[in-house]
Amino acid sequence: MVNKIREFVTEQAQVLAEQAGKLRTDPVRAARQAGVKSAERIKSLKDPIRAFSRSGVKLTVISQSTAERLIELQAQLVTSALTDAATQLERAARADDVKTLVRGQADVLRATRERIVSDIAQAVTILKDASGETRKVATQTYAHVTGKGEAAAAAKKTRKAARKSKGKAKTKRPARKAAAKK
Repeated sequence: MVNKIREFVTEQAQVLAEQAGKLRTDPVRAARQAGVKSAERIKSLKDPIRAFSRSGVKLTVISQSTAERLIELQAQLVTSALTDAATQLERAARADDVKTLVRGQADVLRATRERIVSDIAQAVTILKDASGETRKVATQTYAHVTGKGEAAAAAKKTRKAARKSKGKAKTKRPARKAAAKK
């Protein structure tokens, strides 16, 4: 084991000695080659950096649009809540007896519950839209930077189609078994 380690260290020392010798004999050429390689690497980063910058701008637009839509929804929610409260107070003031008051309160509560469910659905829709747009930007950026996006998307669609066809086949079998039992 110790001999193998010594051999490895000796080999590495020889490689380093050869590289040092090359640098000693022709340092200008080695520096030029390193400079050319570095310049090529820097140039190759130009397109990915631009893609990331563009995607940053797109994500900012998505974020601002989503925030705007959520703020508008919040304003609608506050307005609706205030209107419902005013309506509830008006009904309470107009009620002739306790029975009418309770009936009016029940109607208002039902309407409020339906409004809340609708408002939550709107908020979820806004966030779902933002999520889809963000995913689209990320996928496009990944595809542009790596060049793998289109092939990966096609493979994903193929896998989804295969899963759907398996799912349909599974749902048909129990129906056939149930029909056979009858």
